[in-house]
Amino acid sequence: MTITRKSILIILLILLADQTVKILVKTHMSLYQQIPVLGDWGILHFVENNGMAFGLAIPGSFGKIILTTFRIGAVIAIGFYLRHMIMIKAHTGLIITLSMIMAGALGNIIDSVFYGLIFSESSPVQAATMFPEGGGYSSLFHGKVVDMFYFPLIRGNYPEWIREGASFIFFRPVFNVSDASISVAVAIILFNQKRFFSHVIPQEQEVIS
Repeated sequence: MTITRKSILIILLILLADQTVKILVKTHMSLYQQIPVLGDWGILHFVENNGMAFGLAIPGSFGKIILTTFRIGAVIAIGFYLRHMIMIKAHTGLIITLSMIMAGALGNIIDSVFYGLIFSESSPVQAATMFPEGGGYSSLFHGKVVDMFYFPLIRGNYPEWIREGASFIFFRPVFNVSDASISVAVAIILFNQKRFFSHVIPQEQEVIS
């Protein structure tokens, strides 16, 4: 299998996994519902957000459009860069991780652009319906991103002299398959910079000489 086909396959598989999980959660769980999977350490916790990875967001309707537009532009840029890396036969690991980042970005774009049109509103008492008769809960570009993975690995309390002994949880963010794909890919790239970007070394040496 060529590296181009591997890249396309990776993107499609991540998108399939991401959207399958999101649709199942959206149509079978009520908003904020929790289902323990690994005891208290691994929980399916259905939340929605208007924006970025791990539940972060830009406030307001206009902020939502800005974020979605930025995501689309970023995916286009990543696509061109990925194509260039394939053409120059860059390190296979770099191409795979770039494919993971692109798939993750696409996964959350699908939510933001289309979910408002194809789903009814999720509520704390009722799961959403796909393709409801009365139309979706919002308009194009105003969908909410579905998150569900929650790993509160450490629970405890601060000392009394820090925030008056308030409770804390690590790891608090709720995320989805797309977020995980991007985060894992970025971590792999950071730990393998020398190997992944070895194709630029000969050019730098040529300039120096």
